[in-house]
Amino acid sequence: MGIDSLIGGTIWDEYSQKVCELINNPKNMGEITQEQADALQAKLIVADFGAESCGDAVRLYWAVDPKTDVILESKFKSFGCGTAIASSDTMAELCKGKTVDEAVKITNIDVEKAMRDTPDVPAVPPQKMHCSVMAYDVIKKAAALYKGVDIESFEHEKIVCECARVSLSTLREVIRLNDLTSIEQITDYTKAGAFCKSCIRPGGHEARDIYLVDLLEEYQKEKLAKQADSSYDAPFAQMTIVQRLKAVEKVIDDNIRQMLIMDGGNIEILDIKENGANFDIYIRYLGACSGCASSSSGTLFAIESILKDKLDENIRVIPL
Repeated sequence: MGIDSLIGGTIWDEYSQKVCELINNPKNMGEITQEQADALQAKLIVADFGAESCGDAVRLYWAVDPKTDVILESKFKSFGCGTAIASSDTMAELCKGKTVDEAVKITNIDVEKAMRDTPDVPAVPPQKMHCSVMAYDVIKKAAALYKGVDIESFEHEKIVCECARVSLSTLREVIRLNDLTSIEQITDYTKAGAFCKSCIRPGGHEARDIYLVDLLEEYQKEKLAKQADSSYDAPFAQMTIVQRLKAVEKVIDDNIRQMLIMDGGNIEILDIKENGANFDIYIRYLGACSGCASSSSGTLFAIESILKDKLDENIRVIPL
């Protein structure tokens, strides 16, 4: 089997026919000169954008009617791989006839979908999705130059997945509303992590400030905190032993422990046992509290009173 047939049966099958055609015969490759823009009575915009992760770069030319903001002509030059050429060519084509404000709304997903042969089959393999992201970014750069503003003014939210353009706020909301617990579920709901996968966890082709695994961990911590709060709100008699221990620890942390520490002492919860209608909480004094005379009188009474008030009137505190 020759190398051509081997490649044809694997790598090239992941590219749409449209992409293959545009790699070899791009429609909009070239430049718009100042003379050509003047002939159209248009403003010439030349924007450059490069992707540090792969070394690709693209230059976008626009001839924009200053009266209507309509992009009359759009061309590009690409310095990179074949997928970057196909993506840039598609991006340039999508810009034509749109106003600058409309062009800014073109996303990398729009570029990728326009290169598909069939609606449900991706045009490029996941690791090449960043090429359409670069095409999206150069549109923002051109629009910023035309409007005389900073490129960041077009980005109102923090983007976690650059490939699918999914924001941090969207991901947090979707994870919470649907109680998502895995990367696969996040991808099913939002498409984040479906392409180059750099947003999933550290180690991808491009470093991120926050990853999908971080958001899952954040959500799990929130759930645990809510569970702790709900167990504290439930009747003490209906709690499990673990919930009772957590509830007692929380009351002590919030109301007692700091005062003991200020006097050089502390307290440790050893066990909680049901004794008829009572809940006996066995404690051990630590530090200065262990030898304090009030540990069996005033301090003990204060601890027991607070626990009775916060949790259950049948609580008894027994120092060991």
